[in-house]
Amino acid sequence: MGAGREPGEATDDPRRAVLVAASLLACGGLELPDVFRRFQRWAAAGPKDVDLQTEAVLSSGDPWDTAAALHFQVSRRVAGNGAMGAPPCSSETESSGERAAPSAVYFARLGGDATVDAARRLAAPAHGDRAAREGAAVLHELVRVALAGDDPLAAVADALRAVRSDHRDRYAAALAPDRHPDLATEFNGAVRPCPASAVRALRTTTGYEDAVRAAIDLGGDTDTVAAVSGGPAGAVHGTGAVPTRWTEALRVPLPGFGGRVPRAADPADMADRLETGPGRAGDAGLSGRPLPHRAPLTGFLSPEPSHSAFRASVVALASAAR
Repeated sequence: MGAGREPGEATDDPRRAVLVAASLLACGGLELPDVFRRFQRWAAAGPKDVDLQTEAVLSSGDPWDTAAALHFQVSRRVAGNGAMGAPPCSSETESSGERAAPSAVYFARLGGDATVDAARRLAAPAHGDRAAREGAAVLHELVRVALAGDDPLAAVADALRAVRSDHRDRYAAALAPDRHPDLATEFNGAVRPCPASAVRALRTTTGYEDAVRAAIDLGGDTDTVAAVSGGPAGAVHGTGAVPTRWTEALRVPLPGFGGRVPRAADPADMADRLETGPGRAGDAGLSGRPLPHRAPLTGFLSPEPSHSAFRASVVALASAAR
């Protein structure tokens, strides 16, 4: 299964998506320091598949809003495998889209501008390459359109108009209907080929399972590409289209969070809460107050301790889980 994982065990990409969702619900909005601290806590607990660049960024001790940029300035490498960024070449920055679904769902009710802004904000602390932020913006907008009951494929042109002008042409080429993934010059988990693969999966299939399988069949960075593709495919086809045999086996171990291993029902419950959006019933609103939540995730949906507390002691952080 790779990296010593068991069948049904989530890779690093959906794990961080769950952490983003938990932060949104705990804080009543997108609080980037809280997201970063959750990633730090996860990485410090020795997950199976954190890559070296990501680990370096999260353990650097630098502030959340400069850690990735400082790491890139020194090493010329962007943190990879979806957590913070990319392989050695910044032109091949890895997509942040595998973490896009929670915030795309959360901000969808506020409209396109708010959704795109949230996408860029979520990607910015992790990606020195602005292209990654624009890819996240495209994915957020397509998910928003699908959740509104419209056709995301028909909205690709509109989504591209939201992309900053200095990145628009390359995204337009990557997302063109006649563009085949084999034509990409970057690896398929990179910032442009990855959302392009997600869009192609929608174009060439008629169901959720087929879309995810089409993404996996491309090979390469299969977990990232499948995670990214699953967001818009799920928004189009709905949760009822997700095969039961997949959800029954799903487990999402979260090292650093008191031994919690969310199963399918936990992300599903979180998704229901995310759908209310900021400031709506069942949400903490914009006040940042923690949400009440049913067991076993009560402490998991509390804002993270301060950055200085994390740096002082990983053990103290682990014991702080409530």
